[in-house]
Amino acid sequence: MHARRSFLAVATFAVSATALAAQNAPQAPPVTVGGVVYTQYQYTDAAVHTNTFDVTRAYVNVLGRFSNGITTRLTTDIIPSAATNQVIRLKYAFAAWTPTGSSLTYKLGMIHTPWVDFEETLWDYRMQGTIAVDRNPIGGPSTMTAADIGVGVDGHWNGERINGQFVIVNGEGYSGGTGDFRKDVEARVSVRVQPTNDNSRVGGLRVSGYAGIGKVTGTGADRNRYLGMLSYRTQRYTLAGEFVSVKNGAVTGSIISAFGVYHLASSSKVAFIGRVDVFDPNTSVANDGNTRIIAGASYQLSPNVRLLADLDRVKAQGAGNAVNQALFQAQFVF
Repeated sequence: MHARRSFLAVATFAVSATALAAQNAPQAPPVTVGGVVYTQYQYTDAAVHTNTFDVTRAYVNVLGRFSNGITTRLTTDIIPSAATNQVIRLKYAFAAWTPTGSSLTYKLGMIHTPWVDFEETLWDYRMQGTIAVDRNPIGGPSTMTAADIGVGVDGHWNGERINGQFVIVNGEGYSGGTGDFRKDVEARVSVRVQPTNDNSRVGGLRVSGYAGIGKVTGTGADRNRYLGMLSYRTQRYTLAGEFVSVKNGAVTGSIISAFGVYHLASSSKVAFIGRVDVFDPNTSVANDGNTRIIAGASYQLSPNVRLLADLDRVKAQGAGNAVNQALFQAQFVF
């Protein structure tokens, strides 16, 4: 009997100690892994006809959420390559801190630049292709990129009525290296002047502006970008128009872009999209740009899968030939 009582006492103590240790043990930081894949079938009607299946992009996101408002993000960008089939590179790699009760989030590392992510959220059809300022180069591989290495702060106030971002970055983009000792300063502010039933950071009638000021690597010439946008978004439709002025060294160019999205109903799985981009890479040279027209229809097959059928036509200014593409595209989120 004595031995049995001793055994029960030891067992009870062990269970209690284990439970207490489990309560006091630090919780493992929640880390989630997800991704986005864009794939398509493309038929091109140009001087040379093409007929291809492609995976145009694949992103893998590793997100960490820790105590005291600390978060982290690591995103790999997998892109097609004719030589090796795929190339893997970093797109985002940063730590962020949001103090308790603060409207500001501070970031360090390979971070979002102020504009591209904002417009892609408003447009919501990155699966079709990059937006106008990312797709059309003025004095470089693209006019603006989605990420760069540096420090920054994001802010939002009064239920996203006002939001903005300020960064100091290398200025070369996430795939362009570190550049020289000069840095670029970039900022965006967006003000909702009239609310709608979309209360997100891009919803409502908004006036948004962006400025990026820096110097061209190795020369010290001006590398400046200025953008203004007027947009209107509800749960059913989106309308937006923007003008971009770019000075890159001795070259001054411009981009005009307008787009719209219309859902058959607020909860409809069917939507129609349209976009027009007018690109002038050098305002001092006549007929050196192009006009791109995009029109299509999408279907939200499930919360994780969206399908898009669209036509994409690029017509060079002057006497250049048009390039017409018919695309069937898909977006997978996991």
